[in-house]
Amino acid sequence: MPTLPFTPTPLPRSSDPFLEPAREDCPWCGSARLRTRVRAGDPLRHRPGRFVVDQCRACGHVFQNPRLTAEGFAFFHRDFYERHLEEFTARVLPARTVRRRHRAAARRLSALAEAESWLDVGTGHARFPEAAKEFFPYTSFDGLDPTARVQQAQLEERVEEAHRGYLATPGMTARLRGRYDVVSMFRHLEQTPDPRAELRAALSALRPGGHLVVEVADPRCAFAALLGRWWLPHGQPRHLHLVPLANLCRELETLGCTVVVTDRRDPHVPYDLSGAVALASAAHPLLSAAAAPVRVLAAALDHILAPLFRRTPFSNAYRIVARKDRG
Repeated sequence: MPTLPFTPTPLPRSSDPFLEPAREDCPWCGSARLRTRVRAGDPLRHRPGRFVVDQCRACGHVFQNPRLTAEGFAFFHRDFYERHLEEFTARVLPARTVRRRHRAAARRLSALAEAESWLDVGTGHARFPEAAKEFFPYTSFDGLDPTARVQQAQLEERVEEAHRGYLATPGMTARLRGRYDVVSMFRHLEQTPDPRAELRAALSALRPGGHLVVEVADPRCAFAALLGRWWLPHGQPRHLHLVPLANLCRELETLGCTVVVTDRRDPHVPYDLSGAVALASAAHPLLSAAAAPVRVLAAALDHILAPLFRRTPFSNAYRIVARKDRG
């Protein structure tokens, strides 16, 4: 197993060995003005217990509270869980849809100068680098992922170098320092125990003038309030943080970056309603057969409404491209 990107908090342990004690303040801004946003179980493994997602009333940061311990993080991110997740994702987003979205993202990013080297963080099977090679034919793509999927991607020549582990671990940060012109993180920051540390590690891997691409679920999406625990990006127990756009922009500027692109249109994924149906049927397996036609109808509605929801409060994700100017 790769080294985990954090160590257990030296506080009294909670009654659940997989959870740290609950925080009384926001991990992003330190405010004590918290409210409970969601209580949800684990719909894929059906483990007993509930996970709590809190929101800071001051800065809007959304986070799992209490957070998974290092042991819990490892348990819920084992390859066994990843297989369950991949099967579930395929029901919501078919492989052809994922390929089309990767190509669209790569086409949009082709406005960047031709990069010599590119690191895709949280790459999984490296489907994004595979699609991006069409638009960046002279770029060397490497992948980083905590699972063995990245090593298989290297064997199948979707990436040139495979790094297994977490970006923010000291050994990995030192090994990758200053090696890349572009670092991308697609739907990765949500799963990191410390988003700020992950951003610092990503910027340390960039050369001066290089670009960081971050795409994450938007916690301010109106569907989050409407669907609650059935909103797919709440993603319990895997998703530890959801960072609002304004918070991430300010943090990148503080770290010596210029934000050159913010986009809430293209990253929107039309899966909110169909994902909610899929989550509900996964949580209650007896409903699976009956939910199939409802899921088809919800998916059709998602796609019909998608052109209206982009660039509105219903857009469920955003993408930032930032240039590293110093540091």
